[in-house]
Amino acid sequence: MDYKPGDLLKLINKPEDLRKLPESDLLRVCSDLRDYIIDIVSVNGGHFGASLGVVELTVALHYVFNTPFDQLVWDVGHQAYGHKILTGRKDSFHTNRIYKGISGFPKRSESEYDTFGVGHSSTSISAALGMAVASRIKGEKERQHIAVIGDGAMTAGLAFEGLNHGGVENSNLLVVLNDNCMSIDPNVGALKEYLTDITTSHTYNKVKDEVWKLLGVISRFGPNAQEIASNVENAIKTSLLKQSNFFESLRFRYFGPVDGHDVNRLVKVMNDLKDIPGPKILHCLTVKGKGYDLAEKDQTKWHAPGLFDKISGEIVKPAKSGPQAPKYQDVFGHSIVELAKLNPKIVGITPAMPSGCSLNIMMKEIPERAFDVGIAEQHAVTFSAGLATQGMIPFCNIYSSFMQRGYDQVVHDVALQNLHVVFCLDRGGLAGADGPTHHGAFDIAYFRCIPNMIVSAPMDEVELRNLMFTAQLESTNAPFSIRYPRGNGVTIDWRKAFQEIQIGKGRKICDGDEVAILTIGHPGNFAVQACQEMESEGINPAHFDMRFVKPIDEELLHQVFKKYKKILTVEDGCLMGGFGSAVIEFMADNSYNATVLRLGIPDRFIEHGEQKELYDECHFNSDAIKNAVRHLVDESVLV
Repeated sequence: MDYKPGDLLKLINKPEDLRKLPESDLLRVCSDLRDYIIDIVSVNGGHFGASLGVVELTVALHYVFNTPFDQLVWDVGHQAYGHKILTGRKDSFHTNRIYKGISGFPKRSESEYDTFGVGHSSTSISAALGMAVASRIKGEKERQHIAVIGDGAMTAGLAFEGLNHGGVENSNLLVVLNDNCMSIDPNVGALKEYLTDITTSHTYNKVKDEVWKLLGVISRFGPNAQEIASNVENAIKTSLLKQSNFFESLRFRYFGPVDGHDVNRLVKVMNDLKDIPGPKILHCLTVKGKGYDLAEKDQTKWHAPGLFDKISGEIVKPAKSGPQAPKYQDVFGHSIVELAKLNPKIVGITPAMPSGCSLNIMMKEIPERAFDVGIAEQHAVTFSAGLATQGMIPFCNIYSSFMQRGYDQVVHDVALQNLHVVFCLDRGGLAGADGPTHHGAFDIAYFRCIPNMIVSAPMDEVELRNLMFTAQLESTNAPFSIRYPRGNGVTIDWRKAFQEIQIGKGRKICDGDEVAILTIGHPGNFAVQACQEMESEGINPAHFDMRFVKPIDEELLHQVFKKYKKILTVEDGCLMGGFGSAVIEFMADNSYNATVLRLGIPDRFIEHGEQKELYDECHFNSDAIKNAVRHLVDESVLV
């Protein structure tokens, strides 16, 4: 049949529909799928390059394997747009990452095809291995389990832990390594160099070609397929006497590298691998952004470009009225360079997010003192601790929700030894369209309970600079966290001379009557707006920017509780154990009697959406603050 562009994709509402097509149609399916991703993401935004790079791989996986019975686990959910479109969400894909729409990542509650929820990287091998072992215990011998890992996720410790265990389990586990040499920024480290070596080795590729020829006849051997697979394994091991294979050393049968954009070859190889028992790894070479020229050429920029004209490639920038305040992360990036030029002990560390957190500015200007350690938060923290033992002052920049992955190292390797490591927690609070896997909801609570830790949050960009300056002073000499949100601040004229902030000291923003508003971090700006707007109502609350959750300004709190019997706390972190809890603990410990109302992130996971939409949902925007103050003044007003 002579299909027009898009016709084949219209026929596919689930993988079963895809599997009804002849293999000769798969190239057209890939073309349709790639065009559909470009059409939707260009208009609605979202992650872009990673999903384009796995179009052929996605089609081949769903064509060969009997999903959802066969369990397909996607690592780094940026890759999974094609998967979502082929698994019943084509017609709702335009709502991707939009408030109340489908998630930008695989999500178990959204589809039976999403076998494991992801958002943070490097979980696929461990999760798929758990599924494979469960299937073995239940006697489900025919069930396949596939982990697709890529976008730099193989560098994380958890991936190695999964490989180490998987190699000794006799389970149907296939690890597909999507090797595109990228995470958001270019991959770094020895593993990246190893994968490059193995893909360019003439010796290895000669043997690889012979192995593929042998694999091509496996399906004709029926009961003898296992014997043939053993011969394949022995051939690889023999050929690698002069060039060891890392994956083989972990008892994974290694196959590849193979062109990840040759869908027909992928189908053939995967059909053959289904007949080989035990743990296997298929090494696929792909290009991030494949099929969209600009995305192939600038893979970092096109990881998540926002809205763009799909014809010209021009990225659509939102209309701006007047001068704009900078993003907090850019203020961090410029400020650390200024500080590093003043203090030769300062070094910068990030786990694979140099452009996201703006450490790339320091990496360009002072490359010998700025380190991208790959997707490896645990290592980033303990590496920082090691630097600190030798008198360096590491600024370890990790997104708030990613910091959870290195929590033990913060407790054991940094705080227990009282080392001078500065943690800059980007994306504190509600991160927006990335949703619950990326919201920085918990860092205030999980850091303030750690001994020796200083926990702070700037209300604006100038305070961020001054907290960074304070954190690197020799007199500080303690673990120090500074958390700030994703996106723009409020201060246009932010590049001012550094000033020390006294640790554990807040500040009064305005005096007032009857009600005191205590804020931490960026939500203090919502309180400023609320106070200004309530003046016309004759309501004049006091406002205090506390700056520090730990040590909290007890002197200031004594003044507040002695003067005010109605207190409102506002934070963009979890209410359970957060800033408001710290204020109530102070009140109880000092036997004060007051009414304390808390605004913040409630005790549930918040879904995705624009930051403003989520602020509205969680009730700590300026309108919510005004309503809460009115309630404290007049209890008949509903909160």
